[in-house]
Amino acid sequence: MDAGVLLNWLANTPDFAVPYALAALGLIICERAGVLSLGAEGLMLVGALVGIGAQITLGQPAVSLVLAMLAASLVSMLFAVMVIWLRVNQVIAGLALVFFCQGLTALVGSLAEWTNHATGGIGTLALWPLSSLPGVGRLFEQNAMVWLTLPIFGAVAWFFARTATGLRLRAVGENPQAADAAGIRVAAWRFVAVLAGSALVGLAGAYISVVSTKLWIAGMTGGRGWIAVGLVIFARWSPWKALIGALLFGCIEALIPQLAAAGVQLPQYFVMMTPYAVTLGVMVWVALGKKRSGDDEPGALGQPYVREERR
Repeated sequence: MDAGVLLNWLANTPDFAVPYALAALGLIICERAGVLSLGAEGLMLVGALVGIGAQITLGQPAVSLVLAMLAASLVSMLFAVMVIWLRVNQVIAGLALVFFCQGLTALVGSLAEWTNHATGGIGTLALWPLSSLPGVGRLFEQNAMVWLTLPIFGAVAWFFARTATGLRLRAVGENPQAADAAGIRVAAWRFVAVLAGSALVGLAGAYISVVSTKLWIAGMTGGRGWIAVGLVIFARWSPWKALIGALLFGCIEALIPQLAAAGVQLPQYFVMMTPYAVTLGVMVWVALGKKRSGDDEPGALGQPYVREERR
């Protein structure tokens, strides 16, 4: 691999990594509150569709991304009601949400005639003076969402570790009985966590359609939501570890077109299965070498909470 291919690979990695990072961070917020969320793939599709629809209609990328976040949160209310108040099995509800969103987005996208409708995206934001360095300067020329992802992760990590609100949210996911005894409304906190986390998952989907590909195609998330689910397990519910894992998967995905440009011939189906094969490998590695730490699985993850009536 020559220097030019290597530089292009590294420069394109953040663009591929951002959707994984934002989706994984949204799932961490949900699951820190004790709600197992497997609907990331569907919520990403909702965000991608609403984002590109708003971009085609309004032409304002920032507004499109915000509307995509709101749409994903709105759809996630259905999931939240089912698993928090109706206490439907969270695995089944998450899978049902994915299938529902896949059909809904494909239908709306075709009726609205947004398929393959190219739009303008977000321009490049150079991080001067690093962007002026010879040779490696291109690494510091990324779109605004790449740079914004870093403070988003910093804010969420600080929220969980340093704020009373974040500690209450973690308590709801670790021991809802104790949290309830301390006066914390478990159902309300879990509902807010699902909405907030789903907004970030929707933002991840909108990034793909509005910023990266700049068009809509049915099913365009291509399984990234499922990879994000595995990424959360790899990160052991730690935001910073999730960011590192997202960069790993971004490197893998960014490498594929670079190898093709360099003339390396790879079977199509091998290329398609590579991210999922890596996901399986990472999950096996985590399972074999798992070590308990402060950033481990929430104690009440996936468990519905039934409040005992006080007499």
